[in-house]
Amino acid sequence: MTPAPTRTPDHLTLALPKGRILEEALELLARAGLPLTMPEKSRALRHEFPGVTILELRNQDVPVYVDLGVADLGIVGKDVLIESGRAVYEPVDLRFAACRLSLIREIGASGTIGRVGTKYPRAARAYLNAQGIPAEIVKLSGNIELAALTGLADAVIDLVQTGGTLRANNLEEVDVLFESSARLVVNRAALKLRRERLRPLIERLRELVAADNLE
Repeated sequence: MTPAPTRTPDHLTLALPKGRILEEALELLARAGLPLTMPEKSRALRHEFPGVTILELRNQDVPVYVDLGVADLGIVGKDVLIESGRAVYEPVDLRFAACRLSLIREIGASGTIGRVGTKYPRAARAYLNAQGIPAEIVKLSGNIELAALTGLADAVIDLVQTGGTLRANNLEEVDVLFESSARLVVNRAALKLRRERLRPLIERLRELVAADNLE
């Protein structure tokens, strides 16, 4: 195993998720003063740049790496952050990768919800408890909607972006648990130890997001 390079106090380690958030995250970071270009078709998981190391992770791992201090900061969806339960500092809503976590049922379904399928058991349990619904939660991965169509579950809790998949499968949103978007997350110790680099970056990202939302 190749050891991680020794870092100077002004060196940042950044955790980014693979997939749809990565490209928009890199574009925004470049505008904020971190011109980072990921190599195409590379299988490397760690990428070194002057003053910055990028760790390319699965979505669910970003809050873990930031919370435990392996990464100083990261970008991850609010849905993943809530589900992780990790105590990281969340200074900026970056306002891209917008979606919502919703309770979904077949159109017209009105029976008791006894079982719920979801990728988000922590968020689902908090919601169901708040609603007074003592349903069983079944953790699933991929094509969550199928659980409602096959009778595996009376409802599912899953992300909705455009709603196209729901309409194509005779499903509807019954309730929205929360809105989600990409968030900047920061390790609380790093915020003090590397403040000379982190604080200006955080402020620049806030400015960019505010300007983009005025257009």
